[in-house]
Amino acid sequence: MTLAPVIPVLVIEDIDHALPIAEALVAGGLPALEITLRTPCALDAIRVMKQVPGAVVGAGTVLTPEDLDRSLDAGAEFIVSPGLTPRLGEAAAKRGVPFLPGTANASDIMLALEFGFTRLKFFPAVASGGTAALKAISGPFKQVKFCPTGGITKDNAPDWLALEAVLCVGGTWLVPKGRPDPAAIEAAARAAVALAR
Repeated sequence: MTLAPVIPVLVIEDIDHALPIAEALVAGGLPALEITLRTPCALDAIRVMKQVPGAVVGAGTVLTPEDLDRSLDAGAEFIVSPGLTPRLGEAAAKRGVPFLPGTANASDIMLALEFGFTRLKFFPAVASGGTAALKAISGPFKQVKFCPTGGITKDNAPDWLALEAVLCVGGTWLVPKGRPDPAAIEAAARAAVALAR
């Protein structure tokens, strides 16, 4: 969460796109890459992207302990989930992997704390009330830091990054659908790095 102000949230539809996307993002200064398990080639994309020097590749949309195991077997270095269940929390704690469980309210945060997780995803960030909601909800939980994801754009990211409880944001805006344009992706990554300044 401290490698860069933005973690690109990536939906890889074509395995041939994985390497150029990863290379462009890392070259632009965004080494932490979240590959969502929403496509058939997602696990292969993790394996491919890990070949890029400097890339720290994780798996997102991890819903079950089985997803967790498959992701770690593919080489994922961190895990992101849209929510938190007792089974998934127990599996992640047991494996000792960096884990960002999705939270949207105080009860979610308290469940995460029961497992010892203090680095959390706030999701869906904008639909859950935006920066005002996270500012309010984070108040009682000073030991917790967040990565808001869901509705984050290059335009509103600075507002989120200005919050004391936020270490980084997750965003899908860096890589448009379709054939990747490495130069444009690298430029978007450089612009994202500058958001924290």
